[in-house]
This record gives sequence, C-alpha cells and structure tokens, in this order.
Amino acid sequence: MPKDFYMLLRPFLSRMASNTAGEIDDDTPIEDILDTIGDPYARDVLASICREARSAQDLAEDLDHSIQTIYRRIDLLENHNLVTSRTVISDDGNHYDVYESNFNSALISLEDDEYDVRIYREENLPDRFGGLWDELSGE
Repeated sequence: MPKDFYMLLRPFLSRMASNTAGEIDDDTPIEDILDTIGDPYARDVLASICREARSAQDLAEDLDHSIQTIYRRIDLLENHNLVTSRTVISDDGNHYDVYESNFNSALISLEDDEYDVRIYREENLPDRFGGLWDELSGE
C-alpha cells in the first residue's frame, strides 16, 4: 500500500490500546477489504472524512473527482462497514447525506500464509462496560 495511507492510519495506531477490535464479517473475503483500501479513490475519500463528516458534493469538489466516482467509492466503503452516513437538513429545508469514517485504524498482518485484517473502532464507555460485563457473565 502507498505510504500516504499508512500516514493516514499512523495517528490512530498509538490509541489502539483504548479501542476495540472489530472483526471483519466472515462473509466478506479479506481480499475485498484489501482491494477496497488499496483503491486510491477510496483512500482519498477515507482521508477526507476521517476527522469530520462530509457530503459527496464537498468530497467531489475538494478531491477533484467526479460525483459518480465519489458515490461508487462511498457505496464500496459502506458495503465493508468502513463509513456511515447520516442525513443533514440545511437551513433552506433541503436534506443531504454526509459521510464519516466509523473506524480509527486498521491492522493488516500476514501469519501462516494467511492475511488477518482487524478494524479498530472506538466505543463509548457504557458500551465497553456492557461488552465486558457480557464477557464476564458468559453471555
């Protein structure tokens, strides 16, 4: 992968101890995830939305990519649960979707001739406590 994508992920690697690892859905081939984050347009979108939610139109203008390219990459990223969307209502009453990254970092490792991809997502404290309680109670 190009160095610029590693630079995007680097700030989050130091916080991994306070984050939880989210496993990739078992139905999703790891190659699909690697292809997705290996796509330069998808990386551009991820880099642009990692700190704040942005609309597809804003992304297209700022990244100088066609709106169709932006929507295709957003769909691809949403299919792999790497971005989320929410609807925003503007002052004039129109509504549009904004997109944001829903992960902090990704770790790709190769062990025993197999790839392992871990997505690290930040959880809020009540969710983390609930998960810990479930683990301890055997649920």
